[in-house]
Amino acid sequence: MRTIEVSVYTSVRPTERVEKVVSAMEKIFPGLIMDIRDDRIEAYDGPDALQTFHKLLREQRILDTARSVMRAGRVGDAVQFRLNKQAAFMGKVSFPPDEEPLGSLHVQINGGKRIVDWLAPKTENGIPIEEIDLQEAEQE
Repeated sequence: MRTIEVSVYTSVRPTERVEKVVSAMEKIFPGLIMDIRDDRIEAYDGPDALQTFHKLLREQRILDTARSVMRAGRVGDAVQFRLNKQAAFMGKVSFPPDEEPLGSLHVQINGGKRIVDWLAPKTENGIPIEEIDLQEAEQE
């Protein structure tokens, strides 16, 4: 079993307040350990940081989109994708196609070959075909 590691980073533009950017990150990934600087925030944690993100994908009914974005962002044993910073501040998940003018939240999840299956399983008519638990996602 491998431990899942979550890392999130973003730039902080001169027009932004650091507290609001921190809040945006915490609304999607609560409990992250943060390294906060004036112009950049880097944060990390283990698999528990993904619980809210997992829940939001279901509440917003965007599993198919999330699965597509995460599968496209596979790099070896990691998954990389961006989230819209403004949407995150409102507690919403949005996957921008490109880096945004104010900067996006950059997310990388390492470990767990089935993490995408846990976060965003295959669906049929928008309903997950098979839900696995987090421990299964951590298995190699």
